Amino acid sequence: MRRLAAEALGSLLLAALVVGSGIAAQRLSPGQVGLQLVENAAATAAGLYAIILMVGPVSGAHFNPVVTLVDAAFGGLSWRDAAAYLPAQVAGCVGGAILANLMFDGPAVSISTHHRASSAHLLAEVVATAGLILLIFSLVRSGRGERAPAAVGAYIGAAYWFTSSTSFANPAISVGRMFSDTFAGIAPASVPAFAAVQLAGGAVGYGLVRLFYPSTPAGPAQAAEVLLPHPSAAAPTNGNGAAPVHPSRGVS
Repeated sequence: MRRLAAEALGSLLLAALVVGSGIAAQRLSPGQVGLQLVENAAATAAGLYAIILMVGPVSGAHFNPVVTLVDAAFGGLSWRDAAAYLPAQVAGCVGGAILANLMFDGPAVSISTHHRASSAHLLAEVVATAGLILLIFSLVRSGRGERAPAAVGAYIGAAYWFTSSTSFANPAISVGRMFSDTFAGIAPASVPAFAAVQLAGGAVGYGLVRLFYPSTPAGPAQAAEVLLPHPSAAAPTNGNGAAPVHPSRGVS
């Protein structure tokens, strides 16, 4: 339950961060779309770094069904636990969008009318998601997992600009952003296509990780140790009740 609560809270904060900074940018820089995107991207990049550090040691800081599914495919998370993570992530992102609306004195729910599912946007989502998966899993499988929080924030901030879709790269955040008819919103009709190509991007990223990093530095036996510690009740402790942190594990 601690891990699910951490995923839900982290996802809520992520959606509140993306949507809230989008609303603030829209209000502070009216009519200046480029400046609005700079403000939204900078806030998201910095805030994501902080949120990963905040709850990463508890749940792995996935906040993203694609990351969770790839983690399970590598053996770092059981499929049963992955199935529990997904609704927590979606519910958290929906709650975060609603919270952002309320913090800026808007209606709790306003369904977005921003249609995004063009062929260019869908291709951009494949690229954005594949790159995110390759980044996260390659860092840990090459012994650099401690760099993941900063690297993920930097990648998402950059992908706001180098992808035409502004890099959602996350089915849960795509669902959450339906509920805010603001700068960061997405129309419900666009979400199924976005989610489908994000999953496809995750599969591409998984294949690239397997190609470039077939095992971790510790050898094939540690290849499943892909991200954060996934603590369990049976995990050994270090004498004071805390589970020891494996040196090959980082954050997502």
